[in-house]
Amino acid sequence: MTIGIGIIGVGMISNFHAKAIADSQNGKLVGCFNRNFARAQEFAAKHGCRAFETLDEMLADPEIQTVSICTPSGAHLEPAIAAAQAGKHVMVEKPLEVTVEKCDQIIAACKAAGVKLGVTFQSRFHESSRLMKQAVDDGRFGKITLGDTYVKWYRSQEYYDSGAWRGTWELDGGGALMNQAVHSVDLLLWLMGPVKRVSAMMGTMTHERIEVEDTVVANIEFENGAFGVIEATTTTFPGALKRVEIGGSEGSAVLEEEDLTQWTFEKETDEDDAIRQRMAGKTETGGGAADPAAIGHHGHTAVFNDFLNAIASGDQPQIDGSEGRRSIELICAIYESARSGKTVSL
Repeated sequence: MTIGIGIIGVGMISNFHAKAIADSQNGKLVGCFNRNFARAQEFAAKHGCRAFETLDEMLADPEIQTVSICTPSGAHLEPAIAAAQAGKHVMVEKPLEVTVEKCDQIIAACKAAGVKLGVTFQSRFHESSRLMKQAVDDGRFGKITLGDTYVKWYRSQEYYDSGAWRGTWELDGGGALMNQAVHSVDLLLWLMGPVKRVSAMMGTMTHERIEVEDTVVANIEFENGAFGVIEATTTTFPGALKRVEIGGSEGSAVLEEEDLTQWTFEKETDEDDAIRQRMAGKTETGGGAADPAAIGHHGHTAVFNDFLNAIASGDQPQIDGSEGRRSIELICAIYESARSGKTVSL
């Protein structure tokens, strides 16, 4: 069963979606739409699909059963709802949207239309991330006391100047946290569970002509009783791989992009040494730390395979709308805390 896919928005990330679809098990890129038709034509020529002049025209094409939304973060709502109402399944590049209210509208529209909704949090599909999740589920950390993530990346002023939507609350939804660190926030919530309350500070330290933060620090308390820290910035030259750390009474692990740089437990298993060797040096790119295009598309391929399998089988995709919403709820709470100077409960 081949499932036809149309891409909405042909910015940088759409190329990774096109490559992932080409490598997927049963997806086929049929078409694309962009408000600038000339750019859509360039993309279509590059990836071997059809450029549509209007979104309505693309959504009316019976060859397209699914859309992949690659518009700016704060412009996901309208095409997602239009696609759902046209009976198309909806895959959305992260974040799902930039407010909880908009996320809920997309979720409701897809539910009402009876179509699948997925979000591209591809870091969850990396083997190292899954090993960490399994260790949490198996109780190998003992009582978990700390869960932290650090995204110390670098973006030049030219990066923010390259698109009028970048660095705006309306279309970027936020800065270092919403745009760059959202993958790590999603991973942390997946590993640690829900957050009870948060206290945060943020500022714009080195960039000009942007509305949003380029540096943010948050202290969090999880519902499981553990504490944590989230740090995100686009100011630290030359940029480092994103890091997730979990520590508890019986073990600790550190994930840097796809590498497990620490994997230590009080009760060692026969597999642990092999895991340490296999998961060292796994990251083959810069992980987006300094160059947003310096990522691989294998994670996106895994996301698409899961989503297309869910369409074929009738199951839910692993990262559905409710999963995609979780990180946005926390990020918005962090922004609220930083603005008000008060602790915010979720």
